[in-house]
Amino acid sequence: MAEDLNRKRVREGYRKIANDGLCGTASASCCESATPRDKLSKRFGYTRDELNAIPKASNLGLGCGNPVAFASLREGETVIDLGSGAGVDCFLAARKVGERGKVIGIDMTPEMLDSARENARKGDYTNVEFRLGEIEHLPVADNTADVIISNCVINLTINKKQVYEEAFRVLKPGGRIMVSDLVLRKELPSVIREKAHPSSCIKTAILKDKYLKTVEAVGFVDVRILDEREYCSEELLGDPDAKVIVVDRNTNSPELKSLSELDKKSREMVEKVLASTLSISISAIKP
Repeated sequence: MAEDLNRKRVREGYRKIANDGLCGTASASCCESATPRDKLSKRFGYTRDELNAIPKASNLGLGCGNPVAFASLREGETVIDLGSGAGVDCFLAARKVGERGKVIGIDMTPEMLDSARENARKGDYTNVEFRLGEIEHLPVADNTADVIISNCVINLTINKKQVYEEAFRVLKPGGRIMVSDLVLRKELPSVIREKAHPSSCIKTAILKDKYLKTVEAVGFVDVRILDEREYCSEELLGDPDAKVIVVDRNTNSPELKSLSELDKKSREMVEKVLASTLSISISAIKP
């Protein structure tokens, strides 16, 4: 089944990212004072104070926005993070909801959960918990959350409608979603989708209008785009999730920093991706 195969490939990709990103491993960069991941996160709306206030290892540079910044979280609220990774947005949310609040991170990759739980332990976060689960089948009871957040994760699944149906189910009446995600302005050429890394954000991204209609179709109201921004080449080439489009051995190097380093064919393909993709942050309410 295509959905199961896609989920398996995404899990494998994020397992590798989790293992490579843990402090103490040979390839880890998260212990450095100023990492490329921090720089990438700042471009998508995280402030220096926010990044300094949470465990450094929780920021793997995988987002395309800062949903917590738009969520208007209040003390005592319950927040669920879909695809919580190493916990970066959970820890930011935990500071907003306080001791009377609760944050639940959901992730399908055990290695990511191990990292997140270790980060929570080191940071002494008593109001955060992490659960193993798929965002299409949330391990959460009905009417649990006041707010659902997610950061560049829903684009990775084939069944986006089911994800939003689950979000609708676990939200309390009047609850809200705040999601940052990657969408398309226009369809990508099939050759680009075929050559994209299995866990790439562009592999299963859909058109912006279709994405918004999907959110509305499950019952959410007052669907709004709060932020919209283009990718730049440095973000796309440096994103550890994207790995852009591997058209030959030259484009598979983690050292690539600019389009000028690519051959002409590879550069043209990356430019097509840049012209087609958008990062958006949306909000919506469950009636």
